[in-house]
Amino acid sequence: MNTTTLSLNEVSDRAGAILAEVERAVVGKRHSLELVLAGVLAGGHVLMEDFPGLGKTLAARSFAQALGLEFARAQFTPDLLPSDLTGSFLYDQRTSEFTFRKGPLFTGLLLADEINRTPPKTQSALLEAMQEGQATVEGETFRLPRPFHVLATANPVEYEGTYPLPEAQLDRFLLRVSFGYPTASEEWEVLQRRMGRRQEEQQVAQVTDAEGLLAMQAAVETVTVDEGVGQYCVKLVAATRSHQNLLMGSSPRGSLALLLTSRAYAVLRGRDYVTPEDVKAVAHAALDHRVAVRPELWMNDVSAASVVDSVLTSVPTPAATGSSARSGFERP
Repeated sequence: MNTTTLSLNEVSDRAGAILAEVERAVVGKRHSLELVLAGVLAGGHVLMEDFPGLGKTLAARSFAQALGLEFARAQFTPDLLPSDLTGSFLYDQRTSEFTFRKGPLFTGLLLADEINRTPPKTQSALLEAMQEGQATVEGETFRLPRPFHVLATANPVEYEGTYPLPEAQLDRFLLRVSFGYPTASEEWEVLQRRMGRRQEEQQVAQVTDAEGLLAMQAAVETVTVDEGVGQYCVKLVAATRSHQNLLMGSSPRGSLALLLTSRAYAVLRGRDYVTPEDVKAVAHAALDHRVAVRPELWMNDVSAASVVDSVLTSVPTPAATGSSARSGFERP
């Protein structure tokens, strides 16, 4: 039972310390790291989709260390079975009884590495855990620990031997984040840090723990959202449903993702209220994976990101009113 109570000011300071620690390991990806942390603070799961070697696994492990969460990594392969994730009942000869041995799902932060390399049956086991916070094994249901978060990775360029995530499962990820290639100066800094460490392993200091994270998430729930900003989220998502380049627009989970993530993002920015700029900052991560471009337009350089850009341009930005006019605890 969580008894710790934190102010939003304390949450903002603690979040800044978490990001500072993670940035000791992951160089030059501040905005992407902010989005991942915002997704966790909003209580959701994050899909990190990018080319190999860009720091996705390192970021997940570093967040687990900084957040003080129990960490497990599951390497998704074509022969991975649901029981490899959930665990299974084993016969104990000493007691002549079947006992349940927990799988890697029973952790605080699960890294689902290369999630698109495992068959749908195994993906469905992860889907239940993500959506329901539980695992069902041989008809018996087991609750997962709290907090429980999935950081999944996927390679967007390899298709041979992969199983594309169904839209229903993509929709369960609160955010989809990309890291991108580093600049030349950032890449040189990576090399310098490696030479300075004189070892491959990197250590990130613990900033909080599981109870502290739950308290941070509870504080984020108190962030103020003006009706105009909330309606802005709804209008952005509604615009995707009528966009001429889309086969499928975002579900209501899209507007909910915008609302929840922008609240956490506002706290990272040192505010106790959400602005339209917060919504815009998380829009691509919240919406790109929830829309489907018409197949005939794939050859015309039309992408989900370009459609979301056009939606952000076409939907009028609401004026700052109400809570967005007060200072809150915003830092200079």
